[in-house]
Amino acid sequence: MILADVLTAVLLPAGAVFSVLGALGMARFPDLLTRLHAATKPQTIGLLLVLIGAAAQMESVADVTPLVLVGIFQLMTSPVIAQTVGATAYRAGEVHPAFLVIDESDERG
Repeated sequence: MILADVLTAVLLPAGAVFSVLGALGMARFPDLLTRLHAATKPQTIGLLLVLIGAAAQMESVADVTPLVLVGIFQLMTSPVIAQTVGATAYRAGEVHPAFLVIDESDERG
């Protein structure tokens, strides 16, 4: 159990740090696209690290199964939500063209 304790002691704080940095990015970044990045990437990694750290302390597969399902659900929904919010903001004119390196959604060509 020493390995599980060490793994948990590393992964739980690492996940918390990722989540805090994502929240800090949400508060500090200047525009919608960078805030959207901060809301999805570090939060997902932080949650997965916390789930893995918690799973290391579980004793049976039945205990770990809900954690795996939460992780899979997070990985499936976070990119879809980010893409939907970004596309909606683009269509609403909330994304400044100067911030885009390549505008693949531009209908003019």
